[in-house]
Amino acid sequence: MKKGLIIISTLVIIGFLGFKLLGSLVINNTKKSSCVTETRTITKIEEATSYDITFETTSGQRYYINRGLERGLNLDSLNAKVLNKTVTLHLPKLWTGISSHISQLAIGDTIIFTEFKNNNITED
Repeated sequence: MKKGLIIISTLVIIGFLGFKLLGSLVINNTKKSSCVTETRTITKIEEATSYDITFETTSGQRYYINRGLERGLNLDSLNAKVLNKTVTLHLPKLWTGISSHISQLAIGDTIIFTEFKNNNITED
C-alpha cells in the first residue's frame, strides 16, 4: 500500500512538472522586451494549418502568424505589402530558444501585424 502511494505521488508530481514545462512553451501575451528583433526578406507567403500564415525568407527560414487568417489578415494584401520586401520580425524568446512565432511584423515604421497591447493592426 505504501509503495503504491509513493508511485502515485511520483506520477502526479511528474505529470504536474510536465504540464508546467509544456505550458512554458505556450506563447501568450508577449511583450517587446521578451522578443528578439530580426530583419528578414520575405520570399513566400502561404496559408498553413489552423488558419496560420507562414512566411519564408531568402535563407529558407519559415516563420508564422498563429491563426492569422482568423485575426483578419488577408493573403493577397500581405503579398502586396511584404512579398520580396525586408520586414522586421519580433520573435518570442523561449527557454528552448527563439520561436518562429511572429509577435509583430513591420515594414519600416508601419506595423502590419502585432500581438502587443496598445498597438494597432494596419492590415486592410
